[in-house]
Amino acid sequence: MGRIMAIDYGKKRVGIAVTDPLKIIATPLTTVAEPDTFNWLKDYFGKEEVEKVLVGYPLNLKGGPTDATAAVDRFIERFRKLFPGLELEPRDEAFTSKMAVRTLVESGLKKKDRQRKELVDQTSAAILLQEYLQNL
Repeated sequence: MGRIMAIDYGKKRVGIAVTDPLKIIATPLTTVAEPDTFNWLKDYFGKEEVEKVLVGYPLNLKGGPTDATAAVDRFIERFRKLFPGLELEPRDEAFTSKMAVRTLVESGLKKKDRQRKELVDQTSAAILLQEYLQNL
């Protein structure tokens, strides 16, 4: 059984979360510098079986594109060229960053630690993934 991965794509950093092999729990995995993303993914896919990848897709409150949508579209296009056999599903990422910050606050992390953007990015990916699992 393969894992499900969620990606919170950003122009500077990419947050990544994965499920356990049984697809029960979503866990923040890492944050990768954007230029290193595809090399990191190739390496990870070589070590772990992943059957599906979710990508946070930025939409405004009316369901239209945001400033970040075109960059995510380019990421998706490149991903599909590099990993044609891997299922990729864009998912509305509305409010995941705000929910990630709230989650980090509620977890008791010190303010200095909560301000680390890489924690917010990977937690956002985990929230996207957990929502997906809950809707299965």
